[in-house]
Amino acid sequence: MAYEIDLSGKVALVTGASSGLGARFARVLADAGATVALAARRVERLKELRAEIDAEGGEAHVYQLDVTDLASVRGCIAEVENDLKKIDILVNNSGVSATSRITDTSEADFDFVMDTNAKGAYFVAQQVGKVMIAKKTPGRIINIASVAGMRVLSQLSVYCMSKAAVIHMTRAMALEWGRYGINVNAICPGYIETEINAAHFQTEAGQKLVNMLPRRRVGKPEDLDALLMMLASDASGFVNGAAIAADDGMSAG
Repeated sequence: MAYEIDLSGKVALVTGASSGLGARFARVLADAGATVALAARRVERLKELRAEIDAEGGEAHVYQLDVTDLASVRGCIAEVENDLKKIDILVNNSGVSATSRITDTSEADFDFVMDTNAKGAYFVAQQVGKVMIAKKTPGRIINIASVAGMRVLSQLSVYCMSKAAVIHMTRAMALEWGRYGINVNAICPGYIETEINAAHFQTEAGQKLVNMLPRRRVGKPEDLDALLMMLASDASGFVNGAAIAADDGMSAG
């Protein structure tokens, strides 16, 4: 039978919403009826996205957020709670990467990746979890990890470490917060083509990478839509602590 997901009345916070997967996630949630809080450092990009969502009949609000700054995290989430009165859904999406051999990795690169992907994700989820628990609001937290948290990718050691941390963080939060009606799960995408990496996939090196994938293709942001919607909705009521690969079979090899 057909199953239609309606998120009307829900408030969804999406971090890293200024581009790429974050912007896509925000549009999809808004299309399903959720009021979306768009959070990132690049406020002008968020305002453009808000205008697009408004034009489509959705509702979005803009918030500046630097996930590497705990004061910014606390301030942003307090502002969202004050404006929208609750947070039902968190898409914990902010993330960065740095490519280098282990022998060439600098402390600055290590901190850049870990502070955003692991520490930033942890404290964003922590602060949202506090809001949900205090308001006794059953919630959905969706951490965006990566297939790199499940297997090692060449010259991405710190990125792989950070995403493995996100997966374990997801399980820990699911275990602690399940009693409050908060489901915490992770999406682990494989290679997804976005505005940031599209040009690379057209290069010789990019094509070599694509040819190493199980079906010789990369994904599109819309390939994650159904999984996002399931985890954001009541349909995922019995799914808690899962790290779900959306990688076209990449992690199976």
